[in-house]
Amino acid sequence: MKNKAENAKSGVLKKIITAAIIILIAAVIIALLASNADFMKKVNKFFDVLINSKGYIRVLTGLKNTVIIAVVGLIIGIVIGTLIATIRVIPKYKTLPRVLNSICSVYVGFFRGTPMVVQLLLFYYVMLPLLGINMSGVNVSIIVFGLNSGAYISEMMRAGIQSVDPGQMEAGRAVGLSFATTMMKIVIPQAIKNILPTLGNEFIALIKETSVVSFVGAADLYVAFNMIGTNSYEFMVPYLAMAIIYIAIIMLISFGIKMMERGLRRSDRRN
Repeated sequence: MKNKAENAKSGVLKKIITAAIIILIAAVIIALLASNADFMKKVNKFFDVLINSKGYIRVLTGLKNTVIIAVVGLIIGIVIGTLIATIRVIPKYKTLPRVLNSICSVYVGFFRGTPMVVQLLLFYYVMLPLLGINMSGVNVSIIVFGLNSGAYISEMMRAGIQSVDPGQMEAGRAVGLSFATTMMKIVIPQAIKNILPTLGNEFIALIKETSVVSFVGAADLYVAFNMIGTNSYEFMVPYLAMAIIYIAIIMLISFGIKMMERGLRRSDRRN
């Protein structure tokens, strides 16, 4: 108990020291910039376009689209990744599982082997015209982000499933549950808990990668702040503000993930 208390105190002290250093560095940077008259002129131009020219509407729209693309893309990715991971761990005694496994391998290889920008361009400018489908840039981005995330999450989920004690599957089958029921109700929930930090990292990666959706005409944070920079003929402050917003979003996500991990650890102790 004493060691645990000491470790907790040292952890809190490290966090306080880290936060103090970050605040000090930020305060020094802000003080240096504030003392620069030219920089303050750029700040005034930025706020003039942001408020008087209603640039904040574009920023809010871009923020909304950024969050929607990342969140819905992650949900689609979890569903696709879980299905692929399940297929890849199924015993390959019959022809169908082997065929499905080959298809999944090609899918994962394509989406992990090509950049997100290339996937967006192929989907928007090649596949949709060939199929005769008209779709907005935001919807295209959601689909492509979901497909891309599914490829990565499938490997995470497969590792998570394999990390679960094989006795869990054997116990489920022993009480008469089917393979699918055992996977959905026993194995996969444990696998998700095991890969929760990795899923958080995937969500963070999706948030940052939304900066490329402007290639297909989707209005994200980059488009919003680029418009403000274009109207004010000054890009330093808009891009700095954009970076601060991205950092704030990532910090909120990281905090949420840590809270979820603590909750799961407490439930494990109670059990």
